[in-house]
Amino acid sequence: MVEITTSYEGQLRCKSTHGPSGMTLETDAPVDNNGKGETFSPTDLVASALGSCMLTIIGIVAERREIPLDGLTLKVQKIMSDDQPRRISKLPVCIEMPLPADSPLKDLFINAALTCPVHQSLRGDIEIPIDWVWQNT
Repeated sequence: MVEITTSYEGQLRCKSTHGPSGMTLETDAPVDNNGKGETFSPTDLVASALGSCMLTIIGIVAERREIPLDGLTLKVQKIMSDDQPRRISKLPVCIEMPLPADSPLKDLFINAALTCPVHQSLRGDIEIPIDWVWQNT
């Protein structure tokens, strides 16, 4: 179990403290929802969590097999719904893999990304299209 404590700091900002490490992060409401947009919003953290979780699981698989993945990057966009209630409706992901498209490890890494805990925890009605960009051979 990990405990995270969050306090409201005023002006639509919150500060969260990670219990085990004591590290903190702040969130701000986005401009389109009455905030200043000066840092990550809570829904930005969901998008960030998805991206970092996918790369972490890919990294675990790569390290176990001693496969270097220098240049591995991921971009995720957060798209909010137009209707109510306000929610994330789509999280398009683009993963740039430093391996050729014909790599025998391709399916292994695709499966790793799709089985990350965050991806598995998101609601089924959030679209998560994934664009894989493989290194040219």
